Amino acid sequence: MGNERDHVLTLLDEIDARYEQIGQQISDPAIGKEPARLIALSKERGKTRAIVLKYREYKKAVADMESTGQIANDATAEPDLRALAEEELEQLAAHRDRLLEEIQNTLVMADDLHIDSVIMEIRAGTGGEEAALFARDLHEMYSRYAAGRRWRMEQLDFSPSEKGGFREIIFNIKGEGVWAELGYEGGGHRVQRVPETEAQGRIHTSAATVAVLPEPQEVDIQINPADVVEHVSRASGPGGQNVNKVSSAIRLEHTPTGITVNMQEESSQHKNRAKAWRILRSRVYELYESKRRAERDSQRRTMIGSGDRSDKIRTYNFPQNRVTDHRIGLSLYNLDKIIEGDLGDLIEALREYDRQQRLKNLHTSPKTGVPTSK
Repeated sequence: MGNERDHVLTLLDEIDARYEQIGQQISDPAIGKEPARLIALSKERGKTRAIVLKYREYKKAVADMESTGQIANDATAEPDLRALAEEELEQLAAHRDRLLEEIQNTLVMADDLHIDSVIMEIRAGTGGEEAALFARDLHEMYSRYAAGRRWRMEQLDFSPSEKGGFREIIFNIKGEGVWAELGYEGGGHRVQRVPETEAQGRIHTSAATVAVLPEPQEVDIQINPADVVEHVSRASGPGGQNVNKVSSAIRLEHTPTGITVNMQEESSQHKNRAKAWRILRSRVYELYESKRRAERDSQRRTMIGSGDRSDKIRTYNFPQNRVTDHRIGLSLYNLDKIIEGDLGDLIEALREYDRQQRLKNLHTSPKTGVPTSK
């Protein structure tokens, strides 16, 4: 236990020192002339502010314990004074331990809480039209959950199926805590139910995949325009009156990674280009971040599952009104409520499991600064 605490305190000392260093850099007039660097430094400092302030409160509690302990252990002091000191010492010790626990919880989840915008991509998998309808149901489930949290949603692109489902839909959700809560949704989702198109009443199994990408600000990732090849063409299918008349569809290709984005949702070439760039930044950012996390620590995984589309993370069994999250072995028998957007209990269980895993990693892994998010 002592070694674990020493490891965490050493890490906190480093974070505190870095916080002070950034404060000095921000005060440097030369930095003030570089807006992009100033914003980046301010964001980095903001991420650790709550941790640093609480750690300083922790250090004050430790200092108070030392001075109070001297009185409690002073054989020449009045008995009543020593008794008061001993009582205060117990209270300070409890306060100190509570602060350290709060600090550790904040420390392991810090980055997640500062990402307030994500891009979600839902694609129909195996199952034909039923899979497309399931993709639509997932989108509606997240839409209702977002509405309950008062987050803002923006549709970026979609491809409808013949019976009202989605072959693919891409959308943005913005709001406080959005990544901390929805970041666990990435992966393969499977549904077991009687499809609307099934005349014999047989249960079918279909699938859809979900990707959840943190949407970085431009300051978080710089993409060289020279590395992006843009193709402009006429849109096809739904998308406005000028479809096939005006070259409004945009295709971006990031040559260093091979990532491509196609956008024809809007009738305006300018709007399609802006949306395509947002999605491209998110995909490139996530690719580089995942590589960085793997290089930093290949011995552990700081999230539940990889978020990869090939990972089967959850099954929705309608006949049994059951949702099973395979990552933590949790089954909830309230699918009817969950599909209506009542995801609170499920997300909280995932967050708590993840928090416990991160705390274990915090105590056993090398010092890495503030742990990064999923």
